[in-house]
Amino acid sequence: MGISMSASVSPLAPTDYATLPAIEGLRIATAAAGIKYKGRTDVLMMVLDTPASIAGVFTRSKCPSAPVDFCRANLKGGSVRAIVVNSGNANAFTGRRGRETTAMTAVAAAEAVGCRSGEVFLASTGVIGEPLDAAKFSHLLAGMAEDATGERWRDAADAIMTTDTYPKLATRAVAIDGVTVTLNGIAKGAGMIAPDMATMLSFLATDAPLPAATLQAMLSAAVEPSFNSVTVDSDTSTSDTLLLVATGAAAARGCPEITDIADVRLEDFRAALADMLLDLARQVARDGEGARHEIQVTVEGAVSDASAKAIALSIANSPLVKTAVAGEDANWGRVVMAVGKAGEPADRDRLTISFGDVRVALNGERDPDYSEAAAAAVMQRPEVPIYVALGLGTGRWTVYSCDLTKEYVEINGDYRS
Repeated sequence: MGISMSASVSPLAPTDYATLPAIEGLRIATAAAGIKYKGRTDVLMMVLDTPASIAGVFTRSKCPSAPVDFCRANLKGGSVRAIVVNSGNANAFTGRRGRETTAMTAVAAAEAVGCRSGEVFLASTGVIGEPLDAAKFSHLLAGMAEDATGERWRDAADAIMTTDTYPKLATRAVAIDGVTVTLNGIAKGAGMIAPDMATMLSFLATDAPLPAATLQAMLSAAVEPSFNSVTVDSDTSTSDTLLLVATGAAAARGCPEITDIADVRLEDFRAALADMLLDLARQVARDGEGARHEIQVTVEGAVSDASAKAIALSIANSPLVKTAVAGEDANWGRVVMAVGKAGEPADRDRLTISFGDVRVALNGERDPDYSEAAAAAVMQRPEVPIYVALGLGTGRWTVYSCDLTKEYVEINGDYRS
């Protein structure tokens, strides 16, 4: 039997979910179109009452979905009035029919809100290679636009899930030049998650009056240490889409429009955006298909940050490291292996490795004070930190991942059936 989401919620799920306030100028509606999943919502529509600024980051896959191509083209206009998302079908590798589906959906959304197709943005998630029939949900959009309300963020997060076991939500309140603005975000993702944008699907909104170019600069920078530093299974999706919308409604409360990305008045907003993206990215890693442990890999002392990131990804993506964590086995030899295969500068005889606060290897050999019991205790925690010190330079990076369990194989073995 096919799976819409895992039978049980991940043990790494939040104990409670953030309650997101309404963003003035943005309304939300969801619907159940039966695209793949029965008895649940699978279409999301976000309506912007007036043209809003938009920024986006997308997959670097050379086989992108039709909606990704559509969004990239529309992003040049910098303005949005509607976002439509469906789950259950990725509309990827669907050729001419896929392009026709995006065009039909965009026309229906544009008519529903009274805008141009160039102000509509689309995203799809689910099975690759299966044609998506726009007629299943395009006729719903007019009613959704009419019924949409501002507080339905949790409904939005629920509607975009596929194999996710829980919705991913986050919110921040931050001041710009003394005026408090809101920043909300949702995300989905549990499998086919690896850096190369690696946002899976994520939609953010703020009421700050920020132009598209300013939003884009901040978003592109914030993605690197967050969504571009999370990996579940080393596989980059065809459909990864991250959109950030600014309604500008806070201008009526005295919030200034800031065009200079270096303006000090944006420092707190920029920090809040980065923090929220990392929050959402870690929620995705913690909901990795079948995951029982979050893995946090920090590499320091590398010749550069880029080199540290490459080594951290080599460790986080290693099936042998991931299965060792799943088995709660403090097998630091597998970490040594992953460092060595990364193709980055490393000196075996300077290598230091720790699991949590337990140092297991020092200067290229097992730590003389190594305690198997202490290391095993770290491996039993929900979060397993792995620290690697190379002793070569000042480069440092952290990557977030999860273990690899039998459930991952079961979920993906049954995904299309």
